[in-house]
Amino acid sequence: MYNSLVIKEADTVATVIAPVKSGESIIYSIDGEEKSLTAWADIPIYHKAALRDIKKGEAVIKYGCKIGYALEDIKKGAHVHTQNLDSIMR
Repeated sequence: MYNSLVIKEADTVATVIAPVKSGESIIYSIDGEEKSLTAWADIPIYHKAALRDIKKGEAVIKYGCKIGYALEDIKKGAHVHTQNLDSIMR
């Protein structure tokens, strides 16, 4: 069962549609292919999880749109939110 949503192949984050605990799988589908990764932290419902490593200063992409920039290096599976995302567009 899918517990997250990814819209575009270019997305760097998934939106979890059910709470995910650290160590659990984040499961999603892109282009009809099921994919998964392991959560590195608890991720509340409707928050974001990194789909891949994101470098400090790199754009964060959600639903095919740039939503901000990484304030620090973000590890694949990490919770992405205000603690590590600058949502002010530059």
